[in-house]
Amino acid sequence: QVQLVESGGGLVQAGGSLRLSCAASGRTFSSYAMGWFRQAPGKEREFVASIRWSGSTTYYADSVKGRFTISRDNAKNTMYLQMNSLQPEDTAVYYCAAGRTVVLRTTVGVDYWGKGTLVTVSS
Repeated sequence: QVQLVESGGGLVQAGGSLRLSCAASGRTFSSYAMGWFRQAPGKEREFVASIRWSGSTTYYADSVKGRFTISRDNAKNTMYLQMNSLQPEDTAVYYCAAGRTVVLRTTVGVDYWGKGTLVTVSS
């Protein structure tokens, strides 16, 4: 069992930055692929970024590529999402996810979800 707790969301102006964190419980954190998904009001949950268990490979949605950076510290059981150049269309609830899969890029591969943290970007 893995429990995930997100933090770091908030209100920011367009062009600003935020760093999200996801703290995981459980001794098998390092064996899971981890990722971030987001859900805007009235829209489906969508993939944002993911990272393999080793941290060696990362994946990004086209909409955030070059602006967001995902990373993980397996010693601290924590994953991060550095978000720069934020835009109003980035406004959403951001969810931390873990999956026993090599590559985590869809909700189908997710075994555990956090409760989410709200990011609001004002224009």
